[in-house]
Amino acid sequence: METENRTSQHAGLTAKPRLVIQTVEDAPKPYNAAAIEDLADVVYTGPAGLATALPDADALLLWTRFAGVLQRSWPAKHHLQWVHIAAAGVDSVLFDELRDAPVSVTNAHGVYDEPIAEFVLGSVLAHDKQLHVSKGFQRNAEWRRRELTRTAGKRVLIVGTGGIGRATARLLSAVGLEVRGAGRTERDDDPDFGTVVSSSELAEHAAWADHLVLIAPLTPDTRSIVDAEVLAAMKPSAHLINVGRGALVDEPALVQALQTHRIAAASLDVFATEPLPEEHPFWTMDNVHVSAHMCGDVTGWQDAVADQFLDNLRRFVEGRELRNPVDKERGYAQKVPVPAS
Repeated sequence: METENRTSQHAGLTAKPRLVIQTVEDAPKPYNAAAIEDLADVVYTGPAGLATALPDADALLLWTRFAGVLQRSWPAKHHLQWVHIAAAGVDSVLFDELRDAPVSVTNAHGVYDEPIAEFVLGSVLAHDKQLHVSKGFQRNAEWRRRELTRTAGKRVLIVGTGGIGRATARLLSAVGLEVRGAGRTERDDDPDFGTVVSSSELAEHAAWADHLVLIAPLTPDTRSIVDAEVLAAMKPSAHLINVGRGALVDEPALVQALQTHRIAAASLDVFATEPLPEEHPFWTMDNVHVSAHMCGDVTGWQDAVADQFLDNLRRFVEGRELRNPVDKERGYAQKVPVPAS
């Protein structure tokens, strides 16, 4: 693969950069499209036109429905300098050719932290207070009083210690849950988690948790991190919450664990195949709660992503450091301090 570099982003650009925004026909443009178009010569294209648009591009915004599109469209010759993905997870764009190219990648790190933390808290409360069960009784006009679970004092192990995991740890701690993290490096003095255990030894720690929360990025190290061994180690009363990536879980093993009541329940926002196939057993299992990969999609999220991108576009044009640079080998945004605008 041959790459042509014209003007380094760190030196600043002498002319408007050519920006390709990959979107789909029925999706709205970023609300601040006029400001973006003031800074760059913008080409909007759907997935089918991306391969044609990329060779002349300086920058690329993957705005919506972009899974797998960039790899299929990657040109042999280009002068692309920067790719921004309007999402927190970047596993769908980190293929070998992009990793090897001198192309900066940034993501929407930070936009989804609080919304996803709130979703996790909602999932914990819905499980402990049997809100899903109550709704079923309501449909059948059944008046059934029963004892519920106290949430304060329960234990949560959060797999993933990045920005979303930290926001979740702070929120759950605030309502009285005992929180630990699981990450690459063990420690006992983390400001948000207190104790962080090694995610590579998850099976040794899974029995501690009442709620096991998956927020980690999908990397070779985290793929199927919750497998049959981890599920066997969990409490029979345990609740699994996955708001990271579907492939963090061995789904056939999870189906079996739920069907045999090896664990009590799962709240799943992400799946190995999306949309979740109609014939998948998760749809009809009483102890599984399905949502459509939407845990971070609160009202206004697209505007927040658009604002974040516009700030980075200004930085790109002016030759300043970009916010949220992704470590292309590790597969997530680096914790690099960037001066304010």
